[in-house]
Amino acid sequence: MKNYTTLILAGLVIVLAAVLIGVMVYIQNQPTEVRTIQPLVEIAEMEPDSARWGINYPNQYHSFLKTETNNVDTTYGGSSEFSWLERDPRQVILFAGMPFSKDYNDDRGHANALKDVEKTKRLNLDVNDPKRTPGTCYSCKSSSNPGLWAELGMEAYDAMSFVELGEHVTEPIGCANCHEAETMRLIVTNPALEEAFERQGKDWTTFTRQEMRTVVCANCHVEYYFAGEGKYLTFPWDNGTKVEDMIAYYEEVGFSDWTYPETSTPMLKAQHPEFEFFTANSTHFEAGVSCSDCHMPYVRDGASKYSSHDVHSPLLNPEEACGQCHTNTEYVLERVALIQQQVAETKINTEDAIIDAINAIKIAAANPDADVELLDQARKLHRESQFMWDFISAENSTGFHNPEYALEVLAKSTDLARQAQMLAAQSVNDLSLLAVDTYYAEPNP
Repeated sequence: MKNYTTLILAGLVIVLAAVLIGVMVYIQNQPTEVRTIQPLVEIAEMEPDSARWGINYPNQYHSFLKTETNNVDTTYGGSSEFSWLERDPRQVILFAGMPFSKDYNDDRGHANALKDVEKTKRLNLDVNDPKRTPGTCYSCKSSSNPGLWAELGMEAYDAMSFVELGEHVTEPIGCANCHEAETMRLIVTNPALEEAFERQGKDWTTFTRQEMRTVVCANCHVEYYFAGEGKYLTFPWDNGTKVEDMIAYYEEVGFSDWTYPETSTPMLKAQHPEFEFFTANSTHFEAGVSCSDCHMPYVRDGASKYSSHDVHSPLLNPEEACGQCHTNTEYVLERVALIQQQVAETKINTEDAIIDAINAIKIAAANPDADVELLDQARKLHRESQFMWDFISAENSTGFHNPEYALEVLAKSTDLARQAQMLAAQSVNDLSLLAVDTYYAEPNP
């Protein structure tokens, strides 16, 4: 009887094992489900018209359309297109001699990117002028770009004038800037970003989806420069992505954006280095939080859950953005306010220090008896100090994306500016320049 029972149990085990193997083979041979919902229309590869994508993804598309009108300001930023030159007149002095001293408005939502770049006063539309605005300036403004890069190659794209390329750029930032049409996966579309990763020995195709929810923002929200006569879009990351690393890179390649008037300082203009700033070991980054978690939080429309594409400050919808992780959003808002106030006040103090250095260098440079070596050292420190300040100023979070790093960089910037002021004074043996405080002096046009 015992042997009979054993045989029955063994037989059952064999049958169950065979059934399990059969089920696993069946599942393995089933076609992979790419989407949970079948698309209504086929979207062409690198399709620039986001409305086409919106047929299949109406919630995402209609939330994206809100970026055209979400012109609400926060305490230190926002999207109303206010002028930084009016809000902080020091910046007129800091950017003297270059187009940002004429027109420097805060960015509006993604849907306005193309319109805003085409109306800025910083453009030089004279196609015969060697200093004309290059087509490279369209690189972060349009969903037409992935297709144009694929068709022309980035070298030919960048070599075109702004006017010439503008005839081919028709859509603002949109779906094609971040998504692969067939699979909807997040992808790198900017060749400059892919090249920067390659030089660092990184393969973005191996990144996780959560990592890509930050990396796709680096298609645009980064520091960059236009290299060579062809104005080739380049990210200065070869030495690393910390501010000192990028300064060292620019020194090695001998790059400057403009020469500061009356000081002859070769200057650098920071762009919008949110990616480099956030990924510099910030608290949220180390916790695995992505840009999209805060700026494109998941929301619901009935039973449907989707990532809102109405990209804006989390301060405008803290319950949805911050409330996913923080139960007390009132405390979060208070904490943010304190951090941003401290960074904003420190930033202004840094600006005053840089302007004191500028004025001291101007006076010393006008003296024919100035010690040239000391004066050149002062210029170098001025260049480094202002880029460090601008790295924080041009980054769109007033320090919140990485508070400790923001204060560290501003402290270094202030120290370098005061050193530059001291060297300028020593170059003409005039210690009275250490007391220079002429912020209110009108800069030369």
